[in-house]
Amino acid sequence: MNFNKDILKIKNPQEECAIISDKIKSDVLQKLNRMGAVIGISGGIDSSVTLALTVNALGPENVLGIIMPEQDSSPDSALLAHQLADQFKIRTITEEITGALQGFRCYERRDEAVKTLFPDYEPTTWKMKIGLKETGLLSNLPQMFYLTVIDPDGKEFEKRLPAKAYRQIVAASNFKQRSRMSILYYHAEALHYAAIGTPNKHEVQQGFFVKNGDGGADVMPIAHLYKTQVYQLARALNIPDEIISRTPTSDTYTAEQTQEEFFFQMPFDTLDLYWYAFENNFDPYKVGQIMGCTADDVERIFRGFDRKIKTTEYLRLEPIKY
Repeated sequence: MNFNKDILKIKNPQEECAIISDKIKSDVLQKLNRMGAVIGISGGIDSSVTLALTVNALGPENVLGIIMPEQDSSPDSALLAHQLADQFKIRTITEEITGALQGFRCYERRDEAVKTLFPDYEPTTWKMKIGLKETGLLSNLPQMFYLTVIDPDGKEFEKRLPAKAYRQIVAASNFKQRSRMSILYYHAEALHYAAIGTPNKHEVQQGFFVKNGDGGADVMPIAHLYKTQVYQLARALNIPDEIISRTPTSDTYTAEQTQEEFFFQMPFDTLDLYWYAFENNFDPYKVGQIMGCTADDVERIFRGFDRKIKTTEYLRLEPIKY
């Protein structure tokens, strides 16, 4: 097959949805011997599509949606999650996790690291986020994360994150995903349900998930789908337009931040094609002709993908058993 920009187009999205839903039903009811499914919903495209597929598989009466806001979450996330739940007629429970995160000193540990770079940072009035530089995609050097803080007047300040501060911010922030996983499994075990995970192909293979956090689940129905394919299924599943048109965000830090800015570094319609070409060993020269760049640029992007796979491999490993 020749590489082209339509190579990831799903010929029959409705049929693909039916195939995935049949697999969910078989896996939950037969392989896992559970009575239903619990899923965390956030108003994002991935959790919305996963919810719709799961409802089609098990029926709305056997699916429980858990909404888990915390003090840094966008209010839009909960509003869209409720809208989605109403459309698919599932029961929801809201679990506010700010208190749990305060108990873990999540915010305190994160802000302590931020202040090592910006001593004037005040978490009650300032905002913060971390992310990668898009220009790093074409570099042979390891990717560098930057910390951005925004003062009460809206003025932004940015510095490159040293390794120690970066690790502390990420480790503290990961309490959020791990707390949500614990809540999901509480409800799953109380109901004898399966915990459904929402990561897509990029998140799993590039390591954009938290081990034993959003990477902890019994079933991951869209882990084989590229992001643009998730959108194709969303339209077939009648996901609300407000969710489809919403820019994917990390919804982790106090400042607004897209997933592209935080980790992926390029739009998903472009990322998907490069990743497919990388996975399937397409000639960089031919890929460059289609994508409008040089073979050297494609090779650099491929090397960046390879680095992400290698540096996040431990996230995908099962526990080492002796």
